[in-house]
Amino acid sequence: MENGNQSEGKDPSTFLGEITGAPVTVKLNSGVVYQGELQSVDGYMNIALEKTEEYVNGQLRRSYGDTFVRGNNVLYIAAR
Repeated sequence: MENGNQSEGKDPSTFLGEITGAPVTVKLNSGVVYQGELQSVDGYMNIALEKTEEYVNGQLRRSYGDTFVRGNNVLYIAAR
């Protein structure tokens, strides 16, 4: 369907580029949630975060300086 009306949604790579350096929430397939500053994302959805907090069942479990999350574990990334 090519009707020239693609402004309704954003390309995921465009969205991720716009939120680089911003606070994000990353939820893993296991249910674990990471909150931190997005530093980079590659084509495999591998994610680098800074100032990261890990939440398990809604409870803060650990705080990390830098965190690397492998892309195949990611359920979603949301800007905060």
